[in-house]
This record gives sequence, structure tokens and C-alpha cells, in this order.
Amino acid sequence: MKLFRKIFGDPNERVLNKLWPIVEKINSLEKKFESFADEKLKEKTKEFKERLEKGETLDNLLPEAFALVRESAKRTIGQRHFDVQLIGGMVLHQGKIAEMKTGEGKTLAATLAVYLNALEGKGVHVVTVNDYLAKRDVNWMGPIYHLLGLSCACLTHEKAYLYEPKVIDKNEVTIEMENLKEISRKEAYLADITYGTNNEFGFDYLRDNLAQSLDQIVQRDLHYAIVDEIDSILIDEARTPLIISVPDTAATKMYEEFARLVPRLKENIDYNVDEKMRVVTLTEEGINKVEKWLGMKNIYEEGGVRYLHYLEQALRAEVLFKKDRDYVVKNGEVIIVDEFTGRLMFGRRYSGGLHQAIEAKEGVRVQAESRTLATITFQNYFRMYKKLAGMTGTALSSAEEFAKVYNLDVVVIPTHRPMIRVDLPDKIYQTEGEKFKAVVEEIKKRHQKGQPVLVGTVSIEKNELLSRMLKKESIPHQVLNAKNHEKEAQIIAQAGRKGAVTVATNMAGRGVDIILGGRPDEREKEEWQKEHNQVIKLGGLHVIGTERHEARRIDDQLRGRAGRQGDPGSSQFFVSLEDDLMRIFGGEKIKAMMEKLKVPAGQPIENKFISKAIESAQAKVEGLNFDLRKHILEYDEVLNKQREKIYQQRREILKSKDVSSQIWQMIEDEIQKIVEFHTQDPQIENWRYEEIAEVVKSMLGIPLNIHQEILRFDNPEEIIKWLINLAKKTYQEKEREIGPEAMRQVERFLWLRAIDSLWVDYLENIEYLRDSVRLRAYGQRDPLIEYKNEAHRLFGKLLENIQSTVVNLIYKIRPVSPSDEETLVIESKPKTQMKVGRNSPCPCGSGKKYKKCCWPKYGH
Repeated sequence: MKLFRKIFGDPNERVLNKLWPIVEKINSLEKKFESFADEKLKEKTKEFKERLEKGETLDNLLPEAFALVRESAKRTIGQRHFDVQLIGGMVLHQGKIAEMKTGEGKTLAATLAVYLNALEGKGVHVVTVNDYLAKRDVNWMGPIYHLLGLSCACLTHEKAYLYEPKVIDKNEVTIEMENLKEISRKEAYLADITYGTNNEFGFDYLRDNLAQSLDQIVQRDLHYAIVDEIDSILIDEARTPLIISVPDTAATKMYEEFARLVPRLKENIDYNVDEKMRVVTLTEEGINKVEKWLGMKNIYEEGGVRYLHYLEQALRAEVLFKKDRDYVVKNGEVIIVDEFTGRLMFGRRYSGGLHQAIEAKEGVRVQAESRTLATITFQNYFRMYKKLAGMTGTALSSAEEFAKVYNLDVVVIPTHRPMIRVDLPDKIYQTEGEKFKAVVEEIKKRHQKGQPVLVGTVSIEKNELLSRMLKKESIPHQVLNAKNHEKEAQIIAQAGRKGAVTVATNMAGRGVDIILGGRPDEREKEEWQKEHNQVIKLGGLHVIGTERHEARRIDDQLRGRAGRQGDPGSSQFFVSLEDDLMRIFGGEKIKAMMEKLKVPAGQPIENKFISKAIESAQAKVEGLNFDLRKHILEYDEVLNKQREKIYQQRREILKSKDVSSQIWQMIEDEIQKIVEFHTQDPQIENWRYEEIAEVVKSMLGIPLNIHQEILRFDNPEEIIKWLINLAKKTYQEKEREIGPEAMRQVERFLWLRAIDSLWVDYLENIEYLRDSVRLRAYGQRDPLIEYKNEAHRLFGKLLENIQSTVVNLIYKIRPVSPSDEETLVIESKPKTQMKVGRNSPCPCGSGKKYKKCCWPKYGH
């Protein structure tokens, strides 16, 4: 690689070299824009929009637009974009990933590309990792956009807000609610710029594609998005799809029953565990035991297959999923912990009954199994944007995945000031106990001299273990994990104060800078400056990693918390041979080597061979995880194309006021299909006229005896023509009976209902197919090819079933006389159902009668 760079040059440098001349051009405009009044800055936005309409491109406007944003930032929030931030903004505008180290000002750099692309008027989405950051960033950066005449909104889990400042104060940036006006989600998406989390954008997309009318749709077309902490969102969370589901009626007692049985099974006798693949498999002996306990002869028989499902999920829950590592139990609920961020994933549940199995294991209320209404992976959601960009402190080690999966290039942006952080070599211990003892001693030593220390742990369990050890040593400290994530920003913002000790799960507090001496806006400037200088003399922030993570990226993120903006700092990892990474990937070889070297108990070893072995183990795991995500994507690609087709069909139905021509085409196709199926035989005497008559009679809902009528024809085309004429007359009669306007509503409603109900069944079938095709590998067949072929066949069948369902329902509708007793089911949300009469008060709370208020919205 060094030789390659010597000959051809560094590709990253080549990209940067093209951008520096544009930086000079932006800088040359600074004095000109400084002379503009505030109103003149706003007028420039109008001018830019007019120039775009006349044919200029965003690239033409870039130098002026960036200079304008820089001036607005200086006037509103008192910050001036550095030259390297201008480079970062250009990279984001180009639809690439800007790797900017922690503390280099990614949030401010993004405003440049956000403003420029918002000029097109198609909406720009800025994606954050949590609600706090979405709200903070819209308050922090909102004044910049507001001065330039652009609207800015943010989405949170509960509400949506528009940035509408009462007072803009350069010296204080807070997330006070007075600057946020509550609005609807639709209004938030209509803003020029919308901040929000990946979950909110993804779930809104799914909900829009369950909408029963256009006014329920909130998102516009997906135009341009900048994803903050893009590696966290598009790589770490890529394996967990977003799912909207409804409870199923399946019994939950079986999960409780198997939760009692499974702990009686023994590892290596009744089941085997593969920790690398995170798979647990039952042995013949284990199956025999369970069959005996259940009083069954063969669990694989048809009647017992569902028991096998409960058994397998209960075993996975018992063996592979650990409390305070994979999940926490809070207020009687099992809540998933994100393995990379350490944050609680509210509203997310493991699928396939695994969540119920964990609930049964923990003795909390087992919620009913659910049926999936809509699902999408982040990989496929974000690839729908016309232009996608991202920023993070650690993307280069995953550059291959970003290029192959998202077609995104990574550009490393130079730091504003030289990086002087010292990364010390790893300390390796034989046992976990020795390692944690050494960590406590190191914390104690640095705390006594006043140096702030940030300790990263891989799980809540280890986080709390270390906290207990520090309490025994009377070392004051702050604990930060998914259990107290509400205080995340406040805790992490104070982690740089003199003598502070903060114990956090590896990525907790990501997105919040650790400033040496603490936040300067919370104390007198002189008092803060004094502490800031003291901390610098003490060596800055010292970061301790208590375990190497599976991905080098996560280790780099932890290290990157120290040494921001040229500050001093240091980092060191403490590793033991009992750590998961070491134990699973090559720990035995290292242990044997340490025994040969006769390393005394409790003494660390620093050895190049061992450091290389750790890096080799991480590279192996990264490769495995990349392959797994790629594998998931290959399968989901099949479903994604089908989903796009179904959602496009739904959207066209919602947009159209009259779908009668499409409905009529379905009726003709259905009649043709019926006749051709029953007249395939070359011998006319073998044609099944009676079956044709029975099916068509049932379809049209008519009592006429049409059997004798069609016997007159000896040509399938003539039969089809006669039946289509009959269907048309029957349809016209139905329309006169119902009324043309009501008929148009019914057509749309029935078509949407058929799509939605059959799509839910299809998602269930495709999930079963995905699980079952793996077994075909034993027959020397490629499971992916088998899956593609089978899914293609099933999707064709789905489209046929939708058509058949619509045609069979459309002739069955009948007019009803309104009455107080009549009730209708309104499905306003997937999990909400209510019964309401026409003359009842409207459930929207308007005080009007239902039939005079929301009745038309639901198409009844």
C-alpha cells in the first residue's frame, strides 16, 4: 500500500487538493458578506433560489452559499467555520462521508451542506442518534438558518417542533423549550430542514405506507440526508430492521412453560453452543428429554412443530441472551440494549417469539406475539434518498462496506489543530479479576493527582461491577449506561473536570464533546479558564478501555473522546485472556505463550505478538460481521423490490380519485383467467362449463343460472366476452344502487384493504421461507438462489390474490341505512381499534357527530 501511494499518490490527498482552492474563494468573500445588513443576508437566499430556477447548479452557488452560512453563524451563535469545516461541508455536499475527529465541529460543518441543498426546496433531513441531539442541534444551529430565511424543525419520539426563536443569544446555546413551537409531523417534514433520529424517519416512512388517505401521509420524497454518526446508524444498527406490528392471538403460556423446562437442560449434553456464530443447537438427548417432559412421542410431528419453536426460542433466551448485557428489565418490561451504543432501544422487540421467551425467563408479563404490518432495514431505507452523505469520527476502517453497500466514499478531513493525544500500548492480564483490579489502581492513581478519567466498558454488567469496586475504594465517580441515559449529556459534558471519574458504556454520550474543565457556559469565565489550564497541565483527559471491542472502530471512538481540538490527552486499553474477544478468537494460544514466558499472576504483559493477535481477532470479527450484514442485505434486497412495488401501488391508489378503470381491468382479467383455466382441454366436451358458471356466479353475487347461457359457445373468447358484458351490467346496477361517488370510495377502500391484509400474510410467509431455505444447502442448492426463485413465485401469487380478493369483494358490497345502532371499526393506528356509531361524538374530540366530522376520512 505504501508503494502504491508512492507511485500514484494518496487518493484522500487528491480529493482534498481539489477542494482547497474553493476554500480560498470562500475566504475571499468573507469581508464582502461582513458588510451586509441582516436583511441583505436573507435576500441572498431568495437570490440563490431564483438563480437555481434559471438553471444555475448548486456547485455554482457553493462558494457564496458557504460564505453566507459562515457569516450567519458568526452573527447568531458566535462561531466561525474553520477552513477544515468548509472542506467537510463540501464533502457532505458531494454525497460522501466526512471523517472528522471528535471535537472538530461536525454539527457546525453540516450547516454548510444543509443550507446549500435546502435551497432546492425539496427538504433536507439531518439524522441524529437520539432525541436529545435532534432537539439540541435544531436549537443550536436553528439561528443560522433562521437568519437566512429558512425554516427548521425537529422530530422526537413523542412530538415535532418548529424552531421559532424568541431571543437569539450568541453567548448561550440551550435547549430551552421557548425556542420550540409544537407542530404536526407533516409540518415538520414541510420545513426546509428537518432534524430527527434514524428511527423516527424510518418509522414515519412505514406508517405513511399504511395510510388510508393522502392527508395521513407526512413525508415528502426522500431528497437529501446527512447522517450523523453514520457508522453507528448504517453499520452497527444495520442488522436490526424497523418493524410495525400488531399483537397476535397466539397463547403466551407455552413460553412460560418452556422457560421452566429449559434451565434443566445441560450444555454439551442436551445442547451445544457456538459462541462465534451465536447459535445454540439441541442434541438428540436434549430433544428426547423435552419430549419425555411434555409426554410427546415426536416433537417434529406436525402437531408438535409449534412446540419446537417455543423450545428453540426459550433455549436461545436462556443461553445466548444475558440480562444487563443484551437487555435490561425496567418497570416490568424487557428492553433491548444496543450492543454498540449501550443505549436502551425503546419500542424495539426481538422478533420470532424471542422477546416473549426472554420475558418468560425474567418472570415479567409475556406480551402477545405480534404480526408484522410493515418492515424495512436502515440499509434499504437510507438508500432510497436521491443523495446521501454522512459524518463520523471513525469511518475509514469500514470504508469497504460503505463503498459496496451504500456507494459512499470516505474522505478523511484534516484536524484544525495537530492531534497530540498519546495512545499507550495495551496491558494484557491473564484473568478478568486481575485486569479490573489493575484498572481500579490506575483510576485511583490518576484521580489522586486530579486528572479526569473516562472509563469505557462493553456492557452494563461490567459497568456496574467496576462502579462497585470504585465505591469500595471510596473513589467518587459518575456512572453512565442505558439505565440512566436521561442524564447522558449532562454527565458526559462534565467528564473533563478536574478529578472527574466517569464510568460509561463504550459509546454513551456520543455526540457531546468532553471539554477540559467542564462546560464553560456554566461558570464564570475566569473560574473555568483556571480549571481548564490546570487540567491541561495534568495531561488532559485519560481514557481507559476495559476490553477490546469486536470492531476497531468502537475502540477508536472511545480513544477519540480525548485529544479534541489539539488538547493533550491519553488512552490505554486493559485486556484479559478471559474477555469474550480473546476467549473466542485465539485466547488459548496467547495463554500458552504467557505460561511459557512465566508471567507472574497479576502482572501485565506488553507484547507485539499479543497486540497483533488482538488486531487479527478484531479483523476476523469485523469480516464475519460484514459478511453477515451483506448476507442480510442480499436477502432483504428481494423483499425491498417487492415492497417498493406494493408501496408504489398503494400511493397511486391514494393519489387517484377514480380507480374504476383499474378495477374494471381486474374484473376482465379475472374472468379471462377463470375461463382459460377451465377450457384448456383441446376436446370441447371436456370443458368445465359448470365450474365456470359456479365461480362467476359466486364472484358476481348473482342468482342467475348462467350455465345454460354459456353452453351455447364453443369458443373461449366468446364465453369471456359474454361474461364480461354480464359483469358490466351487474356492476352498473351495483353503482346505481350505491351511488357513483360512494362507489369510487368503496373501490379505493377495498383495494387498499386487500393489499394491506394480504401483504401482512406475505411478510409472515417470506419470513418462514427465509428460515426454511437454509436447510436446502444440505441438498447442494444455494439457499439465496432458492429464496429468490421462491420469493418471486410467492410475490406473483400475492398480486394474483390481491386482484382476486378485490374482484370478489367489490360485487358483495351493499347499501346500508344509517342508524344509531350501527357500528364500524376504525383503525386509526396499527395498535388502536375503537367502535363508534355514525351519530356518536367523533373520536377526534371535535364535539361534532362522527358522520359529520371524520367519517369521510376513513372511506366508509
